[in-house]
Amino acid sequence: MTRKLCAAALLASVSLAPIAAPLSAKEGMFTPDQLQEIAGQLEEAGLEIDPQELADLTGFPMGAIVSLGGCSASFVSPTGLVVTNHHCARGSVQYNSTAENNYLENGFLANSLAEELPAAPGSRIYVTTEVTNVTDRMREGTEGMEPYERYELVQQRSKDITAECEQDAGYRCQVASFYGGAEYKLIKRLEVRDVRLVYAPADSIGKYGGDIDNWMWPRHTGDFAFYRAYVAPDGSAADYAEENVPYEPEHHLKVSAAGLDEGDFVMAAGYPGSTSRYSLMAEVENTFGWTYPTFQTLLTEWIATIEEAAPEGTDARVKYESRLAGLNNFEKNLRGQIEGARRVGLVERRREREEALAAWIAADPSRAEYGEAIAELAQLSEESAQASRTNFWYNNATRPALLGVAERLYRLSKERQNDNALREPGYQERDMGFFRQGLQALDRRFDPAVDKAEWELFLTGYLAQPADERVAVLDEALGITAETTPADLPALLEKFYAETDLDEAETRLALMEATPEQLEASDDPFIELAVALYDYGFELETEAKTRAGRALALRPAYMEAITAWQRESGVLTYPDANSTLRVTYGEVMGGSPKDGMAYYPFTTLEGITEKDTGEDPFNAPQDLLNAIEAKDYGPYKLESIGSVPVNFLSDLDSTGGNSGSATLNARAELVGLLFDGTFESVNSDWDFDPRTTRTIHVDTRYMLWVMDKVDGAERLIEEMDIVR
Repeated sequence: MTRKLCAAALLASVSLAPIAAPLSAKEGMFTPDQLQEIAGQLEEAGLEIDPQELADLTGFPMGAIVSLGGCSASFVSPTGLVVTNHHCARGSVQYNSTAENNYLENGFLANSLAEELPAAPGSRIYVTTEVTNVTDRMREGTEGMEPYERYELVQQRSKDITAECEQDAGYRCQVASFYGGAEYKLIKRLEVRDVRLVYAPADSIGKYGGDIDNWMWPRHTGDFAFYRAYVAPDGSAADYAEENVPYEPEHHLKVSAAGLDEGDFVMAAGYPGSTSRYSLMAEVENTFGWTYPTFQTLLTEWIATIEEAAPEGTDARVKYESRLAGLNNFEKNLRGQIEGARRVGLVERRREREEALAAWIAADPSRAEYGEAIAELAQLSEESAQASRTNFWYNNATRPALLGVAERLYRLSKERQNDNALREPGYQERDMGFFRQGLQALDRRFDPAVDKAEWELFLTGYLAQPADERVAVLDEALGITAETTPADLPALLEKFYAETDLDEAETRLALMEATPEQLEASDDPFIELAVALYDYGFELETEAKTRAGRALALRPAYMEAITAWQRESGVLTYPDANSTLRVTYGEVMGGSPKDGMAYYPFTTLEGITEKDTGEDPFNAPQDLLNAIEAKDYGPYKLESIGSVPVNFLSDLDSTGGNSGSATLNARAELVGLLFDGTFESVNSDWDFDPRTTRTIHVDTRYMLWVMDKVDGAERLIEEMDIVR
């Protein structure tokens, strides 16, 4: 294959972000510091502000973009009002709900600051304030080390750098890896710990269409909600307290009521979770040939198990609503991933890419070390895939919530014997707030009957595996023998729930101070099981760290090869998503994901009534239906469609974690919230396809219309800077 053909194969098979002569100018999740390299493309696409402003994390607009630690969000008022997706805040709505006072069903609106409710324990708002390159410090002297020692050294350096950064009170710092460990950046974030729920429409708006419409187009979902950030009276970060006051951000976004139309420039700023666009073929084959299909089948059974054990209308169902929503979302996503991989021939495309890259390396003897590293990395990928398959059912068989609590408590007791700086991440003093809040939150997310039903499901799958894949220590601890059948499981598990005290929050919290010896002497069955499994779990962890240490030596070379190859074709290599701040850009546009199918770029209010059946999930509130019937559009109508736009499509590059990302127009005004992708585009986590990749946003005009005409949220509208 000639070098010209090599480049063509690469351009056809890997997500690329061009510097010049772009294949697709919409591709790429760019780090803020990369934006100056594509400034010309941004301006050509329609950006009206100076592209350099987007690289200033403390300026406008990036200073208004925040992370919720799993979702994205943004400040939209000078008094700490934060807008995000409904599904991102839904856990807090669920946490504050009961069967008698169900905010999921009825919605929640605080009519004053005093009525705003504490968000679910562990809720945070993070504002990125500084990014520093720490690559040299992280990688120095690691080349010749043994894999496990390399991993431990890199992790310790990460903890040391983080601790130095967090000497500034009120900040949460992170050392993030880019390009497989070729580059490291220290990210400093202001941590807001007092987060309160301000407004969330009812599920019949915020989750309209439910799991049926999830990942689908056309969509009519009001996926928006509001939090508020609070700090101590002196402005410092603080835990929840009545005397705390709203945080005053340096920057907030203006909210557009004028909106946008088809073909207009849009960009999104947020914190995408993870992508795998540079993964090797062994990982792709294992993921799509085994992991995803196996997990998708399990998820279907898992969802049915919860629904049966927690009937509609019960407090147990309220407790598990967030989990059900997440499982349904994940199950449908996996189906889309599997179908998308088949449709684009992902495995073959990845094979072609690797062959083309190998040919490029072979064309120049000076690149030989790249080839050696990639060959070793391919072998490592195969070993990791095998370990993933082997451990799959054991990992599921040890999922019960109270076993997880017991395992964390026992590990904490072990880690507390070490100096704080030497403890594993998750067990340092900086983590104890989250640790404690996680133990507290369990009360509103645990039901013993449901948990037991889940455990029986997972163990049924475990029992069905070959005998040589069973784990002796687990079998012995549970009393499982070669003759054990699924019918025996209820009796085997009953004592765990009948004899435990870990279902009491006071007990869980008190055990944070327990020593290993005290826990080893406990007769609580979940703690006994955790102690019995500890050594085996530690062995698995050590093996995983050793593989990670090998990858730290090999993957940077692979990414350096990819980067050099793409540079020869005028292509800027953007890193895989890793929950750090990214910007992506494009335009409002529909599409044709397959033959005979056309997507219009906007949906309208009238589409809600066309879908509405009066039954969940198509059960819009009557006030909303009445306003639509009266054509009470107010100032939110888009003339080109003759109605208020509900959701719109763009060709932005996005993935999980982007949920809640601010969708901005050319002047960096908020015009929507990114909340989903189409079913045909979910496979873009692995392979970007410009024809099928479309992102779904809730339009700010619909948000404002609901707030104005349906829910009476005038107080919040007045608080925001609305531009028309």
